[in-house]
Amino acid sequence: MRLLLVEDDVMVASGMKLGLTDAGYTVDWVGSAERAEEALVQETFDLAIVDIGLPGIDGLELTRRLRAKGLSMPVLILTARDALRDRVQGLDLGADDYMLKPYELPELLARLRALLRRSQAATSAVLSFGSLEMDTAHRRVMLGDQLLELGPREWTVLEYLLLQAPKPAAKDKLLLALTGWDKEITPNAIEVYVSRLRGKLEPAGIALRSIRGFGYRLELATAERHDNGN
Repeated sequence: MRLLLVEDDVMVASGMKLGLTDAGYTVDWVGSAERAEEALVQETFDLAIVDIGLPGIDGLELTRRLRAKGLSMPVLILTARDALRDRVQGLDLGADDYMLKPYELPELLARLRALLRRSQAATSAVLSFGSLEMDTAHRRVMLGDQLLELGPREWTVLEYLLLQAPKPAAKDKLLLALTGWDKEITPNAIEVYVSRLRGKLEPAGIALRSIRGFGYRLELATAERHDNGN
């Protein structure tokens, strides 16, 4: 999942980006609302974390502008202001949740997971497909009764596939989920992670089918055999 962090405090932003990256998110950081607006015109993000106390245009006005433009991605507001009216105003302007500074990373991660589940119409921290279960809260994947070891990018690809299942996941969306401004990855590199996942999933009866010209879809192997007439 790709996040946009809008925070003018370099130390706070650096610490938050490190924690979120370690948790498996792709994070791009800007220090002002103006730069955030530019980024959102050019790029696609799954969620925005917005500090209220930004220089120039503040986080509340940024949130209002995002909603006025029709951007529906979840927005989590960060604020050092402990006034009820600020929190209420942020929610009324279109924010989905808020947190007070200083924040605790485990709570931030839990709130992000909840917002992302809601935006993807998922209701549980556990994503499942056949014998496959991904526990996003505890960063654990089980395939039947076996623990599945995944690299960070394999995790990102599989999480996106599970969120989309049974619908196919677009390859360009997967690419956005894997990359940020400080990283480079070619579209063909996604094939590497897909191939690794196939090798781990297919022995358990879960197929990862390529949809030509679009992307990939998780399928139960029995459904795949039926489609092929076997």
